[in-house]
Amino acid sequence: MARATSQMYDVVPLHSSGLCPCPSMVRGQQEAPHRHGNSMEGQAPPPQPTQPRKKRPEDFKFGKILGEGSFSTVVLAKEHSTGKEYAIKILEKRHIMKENKAQYVKRERDVMSNLDHPFFVKLYFTFQDEEKLYFGLSYAKNGELLKYIRKIGSFDETCTRFYSAEIVCALEYLHQKGIIHRDLKPENILLSEDMHIQITDFGTAKQLSSDSRQGKTHTRRARANSFVGTAQYVSPELLTEKSACKSSDLWALGCIIYQLVAGLPPFRAGNEYLIFQKIIKLEYEFPEKFFPKAKNLVEQLLLLDPCKRIGCEEMGGYEPLKSHPFFESISWDDLHLQTPPKLTPYLPAMSEDDEDCYGNYDDLLSQFSSMQVAQPGPSPSLAEPSESPLPVCNPAPSVDQFIHVHELDSNSMELDLQFSEEEKRLLLDKQSAANPWHQFVENNLILKMGPVDKRKGLFARRRQLLLTEGPHLYYVDPVNKVLKGEIPWSPELRPEAKNFKTFFVHTPNRTYYLMDPSGNADKWCKKIQEVWRKIYHKHQSPSV
Repeated sequence: MARATSQMYDVVPLHSSGLCPCPSMVRGQQEAPHRHGNSMEGQAPPPQPTQPRKKRPEDFKFGKILGEGSFSTVVLAKEHSTGKEYAIKILEKRHIMKENKAQYVKRERDVMSNLDHPFFVKLYFTFQDEEKLYFGLSYAKNGELLKYIRKIGSFDETCTRFYSAEIVCALEYLHQKGIIHRDLKPENILLSEDMHIQITDFGTAKQLSSDSRQGKTHTRRARANSFVGTAQYVSPELLTEKSACKSSDLWALGCIIYQLVAGLPPFRAGNEYLIFQKIIKLEYEFPEKFFPKAKNLVEQLLLLDPCKRIGCEEMGGYEPLKSHPFFESISWDDLHLQTPPKLTPYLPAMSEDDEDCYGNYDDLLSQFSSMQVAQPGPSPSLAEPSESPLPVCNPAPSVDQFIHVHELDSNSMELDLQFSEEEKRLLLDKQSAANPWHQFVENNLILKMGPVDKRKGLFARRRQLLLTEGPHLYYVDPVNKVLKGEIPWSPELRPEAKNFKTFFVHTPNRTYYLMDPSGNADKWCKKIQEVWRKIYHKHQSPSV
């Protein structure tokens, strides 16, 4: 078993001389080596005139895990002799053979060995021991593009244009070499130390034969029944014909550009089957405030007929795509030498009363508040309204002085924090008996609550925000009565009011964009800050 894997793996060419679609990029590589590896010195290892000794695991100091796949782990490693850093992909031979994945490993090795372009992760070396295979890859220090989409929500137009252009340039090079990626998505687009893209994950890529051209006849023959890709970025021809072509990567490009602007991919549903149905019916829509030129470009990429997508060979190749008005200000020849724009969120003002998006929230809340709430248990649920509700024993009236109920909305409330343990117990008793949101907060005392619009990119959903002791910041879907998540607390958490309605909650890995429809964003920030000080009083308090 190990012998079969070794034969597949032994010889790996490390350099290729493929034609780059941007001639100046090749010149740039000759004049000033580009940063494939983001190594400590910022330079790629120089080519060796003779075949060097095969590297071994003991040549490296292995560090943190950078990523994990279905049959591999990527680990940061520093070479002892040079001090250079690599992302080393480690694959278990036994698992590869057991899962019949040898063809994917060989394909990835062969494709990556044939790539020499600044917008792709570079394969520098391979080696093996008795149990494992090792790929020595360039280290993209800033991680996945998806991480930044999630953190800032959506990119402004300058950032969207720049990173879309880099992906276009990368695809042009890839397709000129007769390679189809087939799984292009933000998770597979890494960012180097200087924030340029580096596309990775070629396990499902396809190398076309030298005499093949893009076309349905060829793709049916070459890839019959080869379903690969990720649901939200899968092209319709892969679903209907079980075949992919170069234009399938252009479909994925359209999905990515949409996601950079909107914050979410265009085709979304509760499961893969429903996503696929939307794709083959081309069911998607643009949120308001979507950049007009970017919208036009996405519309020309997300076409059901792969032969009609802008950028495909039938439509004149990449020149019409690069000449699209959205890319009017792009200088294509030296993209890899340009300084990428600072990642800036796109935060246009949103419509406040969109019932198509939120539903009639006031009606829902009035129905919700009138329901009798079951006592907390292993599976809390709402009880049906009863004609004879159980009598509620009101606690001592002295605790009412701590409760401030919004005059216009009984679902908005705030507590003063200067209460004793006995008063806290009475407040919690009152909350568990009368507050319909108690079931979502794990028996923690609610310190402030109210409806907010929680934004993800250009999309917003109404949520009930619950600040509790613990501390916790829960957010609940009031329509389906489901706890949707929690904003993680840490000493680094920082609230920030942008204006009367909009406020941010900054966390180490993400910024949450929230809007208080009643215009009391500052009150949310002050209460969050007050709780923060109470918990992290030994730390410097955050600024509001």
